[in-house]
Amino acid sequence: MALRGLITDWGGVLTVGLREAFDEWATAEQIDPADYVSVMREWFGRSPLEAVYNPVHALEKGELEVPHFEEHLAQALSERAGRSVPAAGLVQRMLTYFRHSPDMMSLMRRAKSQGIRTALLSNSWGMNYPADLFDGMFDALVISGEVGMRKPDREIYEYALQAIDLPAGECVFIDDLLPNVIAAREVGIVTIHHTDYATTAAELDVLFDRVLSR
Repeated sequence: MALRGLITDWGGVLTVGLREAFDEWATAEQIDPADYVSVMREWFGRSPLEAVYNPVHALEKGELEVPHFEEHLAQALSERAGRSVPAAGLVQRMLTYFRHSPDMMSLMRRAKSQGIRTALLSNSWGMNYPADLFDGMFDALVISGEVGMRKPDREIYEYALQAIDLPAGECVFIDDLLPNVIAAREVGIVTIHHTDYATTAAELDVLFDRVLSR
C-alpha cells in the first residue's frame, strides 16, 4: 500500500529536543532539573498506571487552563526548591526555549508540495504555536487541547487520520516520545521514532520512495 500521509509531532521533532529545551529553561529559572523531574514522576506515577490526578494530562486535554496549571507547577517546584517560583507566565517562559528546527520544517513543506497529505498532531501546553511557521505546511492541525484528547490515546490518532482522510496503513507518524510512537503503531500507522533530522529524513526517503531530505 503506497504511503500518502505524513503526521508529525511538534515539540522535540519540529523544535529542538525536549531535554535541551527543558535544561535551558531550568538554568534560566535557576531550577534544579532534578526537582522538575521529581514533579513529573509524582504526577505521572512510577508504575504504568496513571496517577489519580495529573495536571499535565488535564492541561493537554484542555480541562485545565494554563494559569491554573502554572499555579500547580510553581507550587510543586517551590516546595522542592525551598523558595518561591513565580507562577505567572511560567509555561510561556518554558516554551520560549523550544526553538524551531528549520530542517524539519523544510522537510514537511517539501512533503506537502509533493502531494503528501500532512498533519500536525501535538499535545498542547496552551496555544503557543508559531502560526506563521505553519503557513503552507499542514493540511490539518490536531491540537490536543482543542479536541479534548491526547497522545497516546488511540482516539486522537484516529481523529488525525480522519482529518487528512487517509487510512492508517497509508500514513507515517513521527514523534520523539516512544510511548506515542508505540500507540500509533498499534493503530496501524507506520512510525518513526525521531532522534535527529538526518536519521528521520533518510527513513522518510525510503518509506515514500522519493527524496524529501533535500
